Amino acid sequence: MSKKILISVAPVAATDTDINPNKIADDVIKCAKAGAAMVHLHVRDKKGKLTADLSVLKETLALIRKESDIVIEVSTGGVSDLTIQERCAPLYDEEVEACSLNVGSTNLGDSVYQNPLPDVRYCIEEIKKNNKVPEVEVFEIGHINTMVELGKHFNLEDPLYTVVLGHPGEAPATPKALMSMCQYLPEKARWGITHAYRKDYEIISAALGLGAQTVRIGFEDSNYLDKDHTAKFNAPLVEKIVTLLKAMDLEPMNPAEARKFLGVNKGA
Repeated sequence: MSKKILISVAPVAATDTDINPNKIADDVIKCAKAGAAMVHLHVRDKKGKLTADLSVLKETLALIRKESDIVIEVSTGGVSDLTIQERCAPLYDEEVEACSLNVGSTNLGDSVYQNPLPDVRYCIEEIKKNNKVPEVEVFEIGHINTMVELGKHFNLEDPLYTVVLGHPGEAPATPKALMSMCQYLPEKARWGITHAYRKDYEIISAALGLGAQTVRIGFEDSNYLDKDHTAKFNAPLVEKIVTLLKAMDLEPMNPAEARKFLGVNKGA
């Protein structure tokens, strides 16, 4: 039996200023049919600004749920002036099953994504209260160390780490950086890969070869199919990952398998 990999799609670019629930839902449904088991979304208004108002997100999720059982993950972050209480708004929505968790401040180009430890602790407490599954995005080794310590304090067993490479100001998307991050992960940690500003699939392939169990793809990170071609929709990016998995004798998880892997109790 081939090893199963969770494909997550992050379909909306941070620069998108036209957030259309119907368009996003249609793209996500096609991604699910292509092999994505989870969708990663942010809470945005119709002009793309991060917000605590869930109305546009709720409309999008309702449309997705009409035709797909894909796992719903919503971010608690992004560069904004929202308070941590406002950023935690999606944790109280019943459709949301998982959430991204950032445990340290991060340079994203000329911007700083601020995550002071008191905010991180508050977010973890709310995640636990609402029975959501955290996906820990780590941009550098310090984030891994911080999560290990927080995991002990909050009794978080075996959190899922996502190694994020390629953002200007953080760990570069190089084999050396990938190896360094992997070597610092806790022994037997569950982990995956995201490559920002990607124009090829070399780092993703290398991560899979090193044991990554999840891959995030989508316009939030890059719309490149290869160095010369971009995708107009997210589904072709998912299809590209599925082809890559099959070439490596791997298979994509379906949503039910993804929920079991993540520890999501749907309907709980």
